[in-house]
Amino acid sequence: MKQTPKPIYGGQAVVEGVMFGGKKQTVTAIRRIDGSFDYFYLEKNSPLWVMKLKRIPFLRGIVALVESSAIGSKHLTFATDRYEEDPNDPAENQQVVKKESKLAMWLGVAVIGVLSFIFAKFIMTLIPVFLAQFFRFLVPSNTGQVLLESFFKLLLLLGYIFAVSQTPIIKRVFQYHGSEHKVINCFENRLPLTVENVQKQSRLHYRCGSSFILFTVVVGMFIYFLVPTDPLWLRILDRILLIPVVLGVSFEVLQLTNKCRNIPVLRFLGYPGLWLQLLTTKEPADDQVEVAIASFSELLRVEKEGVPVQNDVSDLELAE
Repeated sequence: MKQTPKPIYGGQAVVEGVMFGGKKQTVTAIRRIDGSFDYFYLEKNSPLWVMKLKRIPFLRGIVALVESSAIGSKHLTFATDRYEEDPNDPAENQQVVKKESKLAMWLGVAVIGVLSFIFAKFIMTLIPVFLAQFFRFLVPSNTGQVLLESFFKLLLLLGYIFAVSQTPIIKRVFQYHGSEHKVINCFENRLPLTVENVQKQSRLHYRCGSSFILFTVVVGMFIYFLVPTDPLWLRILDRILLIPVVLGVSFEVLQLTNKCRNIPVLRFLGYPGLWLQLLTTKEPADDQVEVAIASFSELLRVEKEGVPVQNDVSDLELAE
């Protein structure tokens, strides 16, 4: 008998915890300094026009990226602030349940998601342009310039990831990133969510945002072949105007590789993204896997039963 498809879930690592998101809800679980778990709930509350945009190919990737960046930043802020608070203080020892209005959510998207992402994307896009232009006397052709620019972009990406991964806090975040993937893989393989089962899973996953970032480099290279690299001002303008195009196409490529991951020949399309995840994920310890399981299990419960109303959280609008 044909099995019913499992719903698609995603997530991200945060400080000492993991966030998971479903269709309507997102939940973060963190382990606090005393070893206890704490949770943060945020309901997805996208306006109707946003939901419509998320159904349009090439546009849906940009919308989903902005939305996930804004939501993820709120979970990350919670984890960072909450981790070092005193769990024995009654005023601080409350699970946080947050339901934002559409206006508040999308103001948050504009300020937190778009601006921070665009700033990072501009740096990753324009610095390789100037580096490649510097070597134009050695590589004058349009094709050579695009290849050189893509090489510098990849080098910058790998160098940045390697550099930040050397800090203790990012090393632990990358371990939680690995635990997130292991939990998703365990769930998609229809196994009970135990530490033993989860630890047997791969820490790599085809839908990871790390794969998406790498695809922007590869997809961008092919798109840049279609536009001139000279004069420099036109090249810079092209790169800026093409950012949404590169993001939209890269998202579709990511979705395609995920759909093809069980096809023997086409599964190799997603391998470059998986290779990058060898840098952005680390093997987690059992206690980190426990946090990831707690987060995902709580998300499943919330989706089934709804978010419980917590007492004494007067500054937040509680979920119904």
